[in-house]
Amino acid sequence: MSRHRIALVMASGVASALLLTACGSSSDGSTNTGAAAPAASTPTETTAPADGATSTPSSGAGHMVSTNMLMSKTMSGMGTVVTDAQGFTLYRYGKDQVNMSMCTGTCAQTWMPVMADGTPQGMGVQAEVGVVTRDDGMKQITLAGWPLYRYMGDTKAGEMNGQGKNGTWFAVTPAGKKMAASG
Repeated sequence: MSRHRIALVMASGVASALLLTACGSSSDGSTNTGAAAPAASTPTETTAPADGATSTPSSGAGHMVSTNMLMSKTMSGMGTVVTDAQGFTLYRYGKDQVNMSMCTGTCAQTWMPVMADGTPQGMGVQAEVGVVTRDDGMKQITLAGWPLYRYMGDTKAGEMNGQGKNGTWFAVTPAGKKMAASG
């Protein structure tokens, strides 16, 4: 790839991050926390953050994360939720339907679809772990048929900053249900 093209890709990523920060909201009405998604160095390259998850840029779904393991984890004072292999809380979207993701475009910039990295497995989850093919052809992990997401506002394992956000985003329980709203 030419240096000129690499520079254009990097500039585009920085401009996108600045635009997301400046806009401050997504189409689902959620407020952007100002945390911008990491820009990839090339459109086809995958960037591996320090937590071991994989972020992959995609024109239809923003940044996505991938995993091959869903785990049950008890959160202090909150109950038991499902996390990815790195311990990040996973969420359900109230506007989704069973086996159908409705979070695309700017929604998926803040709520990163969790993509299957191989055949996903569950450890300590009671509901069936599956995969749904999104409109963009990517394979998103489901629990009890509900597509799963990771929240951009959760910057470290064990956080649940997306719980109850806009009355439509809820941490998912090991049974595939949405966790009751807090507070």
